[in-house]
Amino acid sequence: MTLVVLLFARYREAAKASSVEVDVPAGATLDDVWSKVRLGIPGLSPDERPLFSCDRVYARGDRGIAGHEEIAVFPPVSGG
Repeated sequence: MTLVVLLFARYREAAKASSVEVDVPAGATLDDVWSKVRLGIPGLSPDERPLFSCDRVYARGDRGIAGHEEIAVFPPVSGG
């Protein structure tokens, strides 16, 4: 299935786009989606763990995807 993934902050800057399309198999998780996103955007670390939003609610990476959800990824936030 093809999904549109919304990108924010430095992910958007790295992709030079506000969203990307990725193809994932049925039964994919948000972690699987992120793996596909990362492959298409040079410079993103394989160790990086983004914050996920699924239908405008924060979600864990192991959440399954049906294919109709609004998916967004945000870089981890740190305070100072």
